Amino acid sequence: MNQLKTPGVIAAILSFAFVICGNNSAAQSRVSNSDESKVPPYTLPDPLKMADGKEVTTKEEWNTIQRPWIYHLFEENQFGRYPLNHPPMRYRIVETTDNALQGRATRRQVRIYLHPADTSIYIDLLMYLPNKIKKPVPVFLGYNFGGNQVIQSDPAILLTKNWVLTSEKGAVNNKATDSSRGSSTSEWPVEEILSHGYAIATAYYGDLEPDNPDGWKTGIRTTLKDVLNIQPNEWSAMGAWAYGLSRIMDYLQKDNDINAAKVALMGHSRLGKAALWAGASDIRFALIISNESGEGGAALSKRWYGETVKIITDVFPHWFVAKYKTYGDSVGALPIDAHMLLSLIAPRPLYVASAEGDQWSDPKGEFLSAKEAGRVYSLFGERDIDTDNMPPLNHPAGEYVRYHIRDGKHDVTLYDWQQYLLFADHKLR
Repeated sequence: MNQLKTPGVIAAILSFAFVICGNNSAAQSRVSNSDESKVPPYTLPDPLKMADGKEVTTKEEWNTIQRPWIYHLFEENQFGRYPLNHPPMRYRIVETTDNALQGRATRRQVRIYLHPADTSIYIDLLMYLPNKIKKPVPVFLGYNFGGNQVIQSDPAILLTKNWVLTSEKGAVNNKATDSSRGSSTSEWPVEEILSHGYAIATAYYGDLEPDNPDGWKTGIRTTLKDVLNIQPNEWSAMGAWAYGLSRIMDYLQKDNDINAAKVALMGHSRLGKAALWAGASDIRFALIISNESGEGGAALSKRWYGETVKIITDVFPHWFVAKYKTYGDSVGALPIDAHMLLSLIAPRPLYVASAEGDQWSDPKGEFLSAKEAGRVYSLFGERDIDTDNMPPLNHPAGEYVRYHIRDGKHDVTLYDWQQYLLFADHKLR
């Protein structure tokens, strides 16, 4: 699932714009750069420098002073206010069977209601649990791009009725069809994950808000504005998607087959951005994985390479609050950057991954961001990435903060999942 739906066309336009605009800083914010030698110097905000100029030296100072301050900066400048009101948890088991995948798994479909009175506002959660394990199991949670039916061809999986991107396989007039079933099985190696003793939980992010500039009109930013006591313009689509992950977590804590203390949250591309914001906002998630989340996620915004603040807010204005767009021509004035977002995950295990063929997401910027976030992890005595240089392809580096770059394109592959499973085996078992 590419972050930019027409990368070839837009890249050509941006390359032409670069020739015309030259090298001034305002032009840099508008165009994409893929030449490492043209990356100008930049200065990152220090995540350990407090508002009064003093340096954070203890984890207590981080937790009580610095982390809340940085978190508020992200609310104000990028994602918007995170709702603090949570309606009482209501859900219904729509369908379940212990004979899924030839008897190897239990399939469970759960409808999680988001409004205290209106049953038309909900998230549909699809779960697979390994039958061979009889005690509560850890779980990988993540959104999918086209509806729950895309991760398996199983005809029993509910077909989403919500708006989907036309670029999704099997979508016709922004509606999913039966031909979309199993279209993303390569991104969700269900049996591989189950074989390691983990459950899988996934939901369609469009259940919360359709992924288009007008999505807020029918999404939870409007339907729940009175319930949550927050107006649509006070937060963003990214915030709505992150909020939905927290509501799924509410359910997982009530499911007796799930070890809710061991929930690994994984997101790819734009959903990686949402996963990072959810992980920063909800400390119940035990492990966070960013798979090629790029600009607005794990990649450094102040580093002029690949997608920029200007580009992403022009193409996807609904993803962030309006203030983020104002930094498009002055990214140096942005008081936050990705390493600070990653630092909000500390001290929980964090995995950041890139792909060599996905320069749009700025792999080096993602690595440098993860490396810099390790300074905060050090406050907790946790080992970070112990190299200043990007590791070779397919050679992960780091301990509590871990990073890899693999060969291939913007995608989630079996190799990625194998690394995440190994990481979770060490951190969650």
